[in-house]
Amino acid sequence: MRSTETLTRAAIAEAINRKLGLSRAESLAMVEAILDHMCEALSKGENVKISGFGTFLLRDKAERIGRNPKTGVEVPITPRRVLTFRASQMLKDRISGK
Repeated sequence: MRSTETLTRAAIAEAINRKLGLSRAESLAMVEAILDHMCEALSKGENVKISGFGTFLLRDKAERIGRNPKTGVEVPITPRRVLTFRASQMLKDRISGK
């Protein structure tokens, strides 16, 4: 079953506002500060681990040969760095209802 709902920065800030009693501006500033810190760490090449939630991992992909699906022509795919997310076992269990 697929949900069409999306959790946004504003929704997270609103939840912080309700639970902690901070103003909306303070709550949004807190969310922005956390996300900025995570982005800064990732841009420096660091992984980001949030205990009980998961890990954002940077992976370096080597150059490889791909294929154009329409023409079948081989095309080199340049090396690049990609961001992946690995959910913690606790999050996986929570999602599956265990």
